[in-house]
Amino acid sequence: MRVETVRFRLCASLLCFVLGTLCVQATAQEVIRFPAKGQVPQGYPAQYAAIIAAAEREGQLVIQSTTDIGVAAPLIDDFQALYPRIDVQYQDMNSNDLYGGYLGDLLASPTTADVLWSSAMDLQLQLANAGQAQPYDSPEIAAIPQWAVWKNVAFGTTFEPIVMVYNKRLLAPDEVPHTHADLTRLLTEKRDRFAGKVVTYNIERSALGFLLATQDEQASAEFWPLIRAMSGAGAHLVPTTEAILTRVAKAEALIGYNAIGSYAFIESKKDPELGYLYPRDHTLVITRVMLIGKKASNPNAAKLWVDYVLSKRGQTILANRANLFSVRTDVDSANSAAALTKMLGQSVRPISLGPDLLAAFSDPTKRLAFLRQWQQAMAMKP
Repeated sequence: MRVETVRFRLCASLLCFVLGTLCVQATAQEVIRFPAKGQVPQGYPAQYAAIIAAAEREGQLVIQSTTDIGVAAPLIDDFQALYPRIDVQYQDMNSNDLYGGYLGDLLASPTTADVLWSSAMDLQLQLANAGQAQPYDSPEIAAIPQWAVWKNVAFGTTFEPIVMVYNKRLLAPDEVPHTHADLTRLLTEKRDRFAGKVVTYNIERSALGFLLATQDEQASAEFWPLIRAMSGAGAHLVPTTEAILTRVAKAEALIGYNAIGSYAFIESKKDPELGYLYPRDHTLVITRVMLIGKKASNPNAAKLWVDYVLSKRGQTILANRANLFSVRTDVDSANSAAALTKMLGQSVRPISLGPDLLAAFSDPTKRLAFLRQWQQAMAMKP
């Protein structure tokens, strides 16, 4: 009996020792465990390791963007899988608020956001041209179309068509417009039918809406007749693509003009009654432009983000999971520049980051004159 007790105590002691050792090991593992260091991407120069190390010491990345957080989330998740030591703060903003807030930070704050990512191409290009962003020789520049890069300061990241959207349930097949002239004719000939049932951007409140309006005017003589036709139909004016899509989906509008195609594509998957089409006469294509903030607190983390979004891996995530059309031609996806260009042919009209865009409306006098002409056209009644 005594022997059995001793053996039991001995076994118990051994068990406690083993369990204690495991507990100590587990505790030790928890104490020393730390996210893995980021690795130099394949094909990058060896000295890129210094940028990664500096970014990990910064430990943070602040992004201000017009891209919805739900759309950007897959990119952020994958970026942090590559660089787990970097926390990401993402601020989803209206394009005008992003631009105005950044200018305010330049004047009054010791720092700015690390990255600005906006669909308001003209405003981003103005910042880049005025020296209000940091230049960066990204290893990925060679894979990006020349029209989507401005002096290694402004980087186009997407290839997004601008579409018309419509309510499939309430719009008859023979009423669906396939060109800008079709829409003008429809609103003119069936003004009563479409009274209060058209929605588009308020270009006074939306920098993207203003950009699209100016580009439509350059692309077609049909622009001003169309604006007058929308005015005659009592078009609703809203600040975002989301608002355009919401009004059409809720049957508050039958047709929405100049919506971002990637958002329309996403919403049409959720709502089968929401239709969208690429205008056959010309389909504008925007690119979301990325800059590194002039007074970025975390410039190395910003470089990692720019390189990631421009990389084939990032662009594949962008196309297949974020549903934003990839600007690279080597990405195999239906949501890519190559696929869209093949489908639409000569009607595709990408807006280039270049001197024409910069010269057109960098002059405040020109911007004001265009805005006043738009206001007058929108105020006209039949």
